[in-house]
Amino acid sequence: MRLGRLARLMPKHRLYIDEIGNSDLGASANPNHRYLSLTGVIVNLDYVASDLNGQIEDLKRRYFGSHPDDPVILHRKDLVNLRGPFVGLRDPTLHAAFNAELLQLLDRLEYVVITAVIDKLTHLNQYGAWAEDPYHYCLDILMERFTLWLEGTDGRGDVMAESRGKKDDMRLKAEYSRIFRAGTRNISHARFVARLTSSQLKVKPKTANVSGLQLADLIAHPSFVATKARREGQPLPTNFGGSVAQILEASKYRRRAWDGRIVGYGTKWLP
Repeated sequence: MRLGRLARLMPKHRLYIDEIGNSDLGASANPNHRYLSLTGVIVNLDYVASDLNGQIEDLKRRYFGSHPDDPVILHRKDLVNLRGPFVGLRDPTLHAAFNAELLQLLDRLEYVVITAVIDKLTHLNQYGAWAEDPYHYCLDILMERFTLWLEGTDGRGDVMAESRGKKDDMRLKAEYSRIFRAGTRNISHARFVARLTSSQLKVKPKTANVSGLQLADLIAHPSFVATKARREGQPLPTNFGGSVAQILEASKYRRRAWDGRIVGYGTKWLP
């Protein structure tokens, strides 16, 4: 069987990326800007079309009246602040019902999560002028672990991120292409080529209503908080985000096959 035909038969997945924080090393001394976290959510693209998109759209339609001509975009910050299309959740009964159904959905959907968190202050103090761009460093980690996951499942895939603005998008696309062409410290160019279906990063704006990016948006902050808490030997928070983190730890994080270890596999702390 020719390689091209074999590749077409391999399961196709996509890594959807969302971020918490920013990559500005100059702001790292500020406790509110010390960390950057990238979370990638791996989903089978056939499953996106057959199940995931429809279930997310159904939830938005029933609670917020979302319509294909005027879609509601699930955005965690707007949900938390009960603004925009989510003002109706100021009704405590409706809010409780929505939260319960959203948790059930996050538990029921099929996806795999990888989160990389970088302590920018420690990174800057350790490497000084040689410190790598934090966003690019975290992207390296996600691409490595995504490729390793694809190897382990005999699949292929690509990567999509939410737009961060024209200049940042150009830099991010260039970094993705550099990793694809040159490889990383741990994954060779040949291994990336064997598993990634595109040398180009896909970038979509929030308004594109991409279900995978909305899923990543909902998960990214709870995953960052959970990764930081576990790093510091703290329990998960008892709020809604903590409930999301419980779901991630129970069944969604990438983990080592023989003992279920998450740290280093589904979560990675940098530097």
